[in-house]
Amino acid sequence: MKKLNRRKLLLDTANGLGGIALASMLDQQALMAGEKKPLRPTIDPARPFAARDSHFPAKAKNVLMIFCSGACSQIDTFDYKPELIRRHGESMPGADDLITFQGAQGNLTKSPWEFKPRGECGKMVSELVPMLGELADEMCFVHSLSGKTNTHGPGENFMSTGFTLDGFPSMGSWVTWALGTENENLPAYVAIPDPRGTPQSSVNNWGPGFLPAAFQGTDFNASNPLRNLDRPDDVDAATDRKTRDFLLSLNRRHAEKFPGDSELAARISSYELAAKMQLSVPEVGDLSRETKSTMRMYGADDTENTLKASYARNCILARRLVEAGVRFVQVFNGAYQTGGEGVSNWDGHKQLEAQYSKHGPVLDQPTAALLRDLKQRGLLQDTLVVWCTEFGRMPTFQAGASGRDHNPDGFTAWMAGAGIRAPLTYGATDEFGYKAVEDVATVYDFHATILHLLGLDHRRLSFYHNGIERRLTDVHGHVIGDLLA
Repeated sequence: MKKLNRRKLLLDTANGLGGIALASMLDQQALMAGEKKPLRPTIDPARPFAARDSHFPAKAKNVLMIFCSGACSQIDTFDYKPELIRRHGESMPGADDLITFQGAQGNLTKSPWEFKPRGECGKMVSELVPMLGELADEMCFVHSLSGKTNTHGPGENFMSTGFTLDGFPSMGSWVTWALGTENENLPAYVAIPDPRGTPQSSVNNWGPGFLPAAFQGTDFNASNPLRNLDRPDDVDAATDRKTRDFLLSLNRRHAEKFPGDSELAARISSYELAAKMQLSVPEVGDLSRETKSTMRMYGADDTENTLKASYARNCILARRLVEAGVRFVQVFNGAYQTGGEGVSNWDGHKQLEAQYSKHGPVLDQPTAALLRDLKQRGLLQDTLVVWCTEFGRMPTFQAGASGRDHNPDGFTAWMAGAGIRAPLTYGATDEFGYKAVEDVATVYDFHATILHLLGLDHRRLSFYHNGIERRLTDVHGHVIGDLLA
């Protein structure tokens, strides 16, 4: 038997400790083989929105999502298809008997808007959104997204929550549950509905699902401030402040009698946040503090296009919320209205050119100004901006109509800001813009990439509900590494 000398003992011990440390690091980052352990945030019930550490170093601190409700057509905005132009008016090969959401399809139809090269990268972008096109060098386009449904409500659910059914947590709820927020005087998650109303799936887009209710999005916009926030006219500011201070002291004394009661602590915390919001929300929503040049840049002073002006004010509100440290801001462009097709969203079935001619200017200038403003203020380096919609549109016009039907098989989204490679075009649809064929990406992959940029592992961020470990990405999804800077 070979004797173990002192030097060999120390060397083997050092190597063993190094192996243990390496295994621990790999396990913390979910890189060990085998099952990935869930990582759940440790939340203080008395401070549920306190900022929390990410799973690994993050590239982005917050997210600003712009959601075009109604399924904005990729073919008429960002996905240039010269073959569609060349074969305009012909039948789409292999689609003679194709039936989509609203019925039979007509012939291939080019976009009514010309595409032109934009930025130094020369990205082809439609004249429908020329100001956004000028910022092509800031954007990472994903042209190969695919979805699971061709129906608006379930489609909005899928993009916002990862599931087509109601009742699942929105992305903003997952993010704020995991990370909290940098500003505890404002909601951690704000949803800004279109001035014309809510999207078709309404509050499901910012609901908490089975996560604690505290992590639902707080919805208000520049035209409709947060409800029930103002004090009564017959109560002056000093009396209101003294009353809140007195109530705070009573609540804290009551909490001391029941140490460890997390439900009581959470309820008191929600009341305290409501009191703080009485002061902070009106301040962040006061757009009168913006300069005339800023209002003009966004188009918020446009007296002829009041829809654009209203959406522009929402974009300014979004920037102010990001500036104040709100973790997740979701801005909607387009609203659902019953009673037939109007100009309320991007659902261009019957008269696409007439409808989109109204929508394009509403979206274009304010959203482009928002990106420019974020960059000018140094906010874009920490903010991930996401533009998305629930699915895309067909390269054909519907039989007997002048619009495009629903198409979940190939559509476009783009990102800009923190952690994103730009300019970049990732993936592709076929020669007509019908199906994703190159580097096909699912909505799960899209969500996994957003979480990754926030320092969150989508495979391990889970919530145990009804016997199942639930995730934003269900049991799917891969980070799209090519999009990362």
